[in-house]
Amino acid sequence: MASTAGIPPATLRERARGALLGLAVGDALGAPAENLKPSEIRARWGRITGYVTERPAGTDDTEYALFSGLLLARHGSALTPSLVEAAWHELIADRAEAPFRGAGFSERGTLENLRRGLAAPISAQHRHAWSDGLAMRAAPFGVFAAGRPGEAARLVAIDGSVSHEGEGIHGGRAVAAGVAAAMAGAPPVAVVAAALAVVPDDSWTARSLRRATAVAHRGERAVRSAVVIGGYPWTDLAPEAVALAFGAYAAADGDFRAAVLAAVNMGRDADTTAAVAGALAGATQGAAAIPEEWAAAIGPARGSCLPSMAGQHVLELADLLLARAREPGRGMPADRQERADRPEVVLRRGHLPRRDAPVRPEAPAPSPGHLPDPFPGRFPDPVVGPLALQDGEVGA
Repeated sequence: MASTAGIPPATLRERARGALLGLAVGDALGAPAENLKPSEIRARWGRITGYVTERPAGTDDTEYALFSGLLLARHGSALTPSLVEAAWHELIADRAEAPFRGAGFSERGTLENLRRGLAAPISAQHRHAWSDGLAMRAAPFGVFAAGRPGEAARLVAIDGSVSHEGEGIHGGRAVAAGVAAAMAGAPPVAVVAAALAVVPDDSWTARSLRRATAVAHRGERAVRSAVVIGGYPWTDLAPEAVALAFGAYAAADGDFRAAVLAAVNMGRDADTTAAVAGALAGATQGAAAIPEEWAAAIGPARGSCLPSMAGQHVLELADLLLARAREPGRGMPADRQERADRPEVVLRRGHLPRRDAPVRPEAPAPSPGHLPDPFPGRFPDPVVGPLALQDGEVGA
């Protein structure tokens, strides 16, 4: 897998900003088409080629990506499930319920479990642990671990251990690894390979990814037919959504506009699939590839789902993640570099690697224009890991 050695910092910044701005743009473009069939999209708008609402904005996909990305920027490779769990309590679960709107089923199930006093990984045992809720917030991990898809997959699995199991974890790992590979300049075929390398070969996620990308050259209809679970009422299946996103990205050969619009017009969980396709294509082509009229609509998060994320901006998060990754002792421990760069490393229950160095209680000093740290203080640090979920079966 290509590394970031020799890549100019300006290029990395362009790709990091492309990944996270691309996520937010895809989210905003896809939101009106969420849960719709392609026929319903055509009946309402024809083919979607841009924003179809007056005030486009990111949804829970963007706000949860900000939430996880800011936590990652604070703790780097020292991230642990207990740090994630404590942040969920502090900034989501223990706050008043009224302002909390727009979350998916996996988030609702997680919050119910956390409020009942359950801790990770038990907090992830709910009916939608296989959802795409981790995949939608996985891109920041690929930005932070640019060129290290194994490390990106390791970290996103730690984040996901609070809310997801099995295929839900696999989906997040695939997206994080794909973005990490794209950040290092990998072409789309290698980005897909990096995603497949961090999930079990016989998993539902891997099978769906292979099916979607194998027919991507035939267009959106073939991709959709290859992976969509016909007749199933919910559209947030991680293996389906992640495969649709990678299929759109592969069909467009990494082109940003084409990838995002393909994801949007395939419907289903369109905000998430377009957000993931946008993150992959944005990391591949950089922020300059995002149409200006689309980028200009993305401002600071409104906090419509997570009030604690109001005012945070994806572009500032991208800069903060790169700065954190460059800090000595705060990014990747030297003795873990070789293992993290091996994408075949798979986490097992009870065997999440822990960092020897203690977590520093203070936040990194922000540079001008960087985001304020919304995670002050120090969280506890036990080691737990995700549980295995029984693999699902794909219907044609």
